[in-house]
Amino acid sequence: MTQYRRTRLEIDLGAIAHNVRCLRARTPETAKLLAVVKADAYGHGAVEVSRTALKNGAEFLAVAIPEEGVKLRQAGISAPILVLGGVNEVGAEGDVQFDLTQTVYDVRTVLNLQRAAERLGKTACAHLKIDTGMGRIGVRTEAEAREVLDAVAASPRVALTGAFTHFATADEENIEFEYEQHERFMRVAGPLKAAHPEILLHCLNSAAMLRTPQFAHDMVRAGIALYENPRFPDGSGAELREAMRWIAEAAHVKTIEPGETVGYGRAFTAQRATRVMTIEVGYADGYPRRLGNAAYALVRGQRAPVIGRVCMDQAMLDVTDVPGAQPGDEVVLMGAQGAQKISVRQMAEWMGVIDYEAMLAPAARVEKVYINTQGE
Repeated sequence: MTQYRRTRLEIDLGAIAHNVRCLRARTPETAKLLAVVKADAYGHGAVEVSRTALKNGAEFLAVAIPEEGVKLRQAGISAPILVLGGVNEVGAEGDVQFDLTQTVYDVRTVLNLQRAAERLGKTACAHLKIDTGMGRIGVRTEAEAREVLDAVAASPRVALTGAFTHFATADEENIEFEYEQHERFMRVAGPLKAAHPEILLHCLNSAAMLRTPQFAHDMVRAGIALYENPRFPDGSGAELREAMRWIAEAAHVKTIEPGETVGYGRAFTAQRATRVMTIEVGYADGYPRRLGNAAYALVRGQRAPVIGRVCMDQAMLDVTDVPGAQPGDEVVLMGAQGAQKISVRQMAEWMGVIDYEAMLAPAARVEKVYINTQGE
């Protein structure tokens, strides 16, 4: 569809390529690098990010649900894709049809994969998920693992190609629990690897791969570190770059007098003659109402406060101290403009969420535009 507004997300594939290369350089040569591109690559565009990641050192991809993997296959991406979440019978059919590797943690999923593979005349690949303390999906004991592994052994069209866990505290100041989780993981995964040396063991997410690379095993999983500098407590990953820039356009600029108000509920009252800029973005675009009287945007390289309540399709800024501000100006909601920058983390703090949610906030009607600052 033709895009008429200038409100858009600018995705820097050069920054993502840089991040992948940095992460690949930190990963042992014997371990594969998996790029997590679930949730439309954390809002950055799964197809484009996947192609960039694979070109710059990633060898495996991961998604949350089969539909995300199918989209990549339909775009011509042939790399191995791991589905991290659980699936029902219909989802298992999609896994097998599109050659997706499915996470398994119960007999039901194994049997669904076997039946789908029989119908389609194919082999289903699976990775065993071991719950070592995250408390989500996964087998928790050696007995539970044995039950699933026995089901795999009895299913000739299901091939176990990996086993993994997920660390709950790798991005915290204290990571002692990570070491405990790794010990629990190896109680199940160690004997499994000894019996089947060809399977891939993996347990490191972005924070863990940067802070405890000794647990790399056969593969590491890069998620948030592909898209920004997460600023982990020990400073690791400082070389990583933010890849998303959220931009809007100034639609109107006017001057109001002291005592006049702005927006629904008259939530802002001018204390001086104030130049008010209306911009083309609102909560229907994923720019939350709560940012009114709380956030800033960048106009002509300067910070301008968001005033009044954010509307469904528009928001207002105080540009009194921004000389020359006028309709048509580029307004940066998140990202850099000149020497100023609104980081993902700053936006997340204003929203009252974590970085991941801030990157996923822009709605579907905000167009993605891809650039490449590295020329790669």
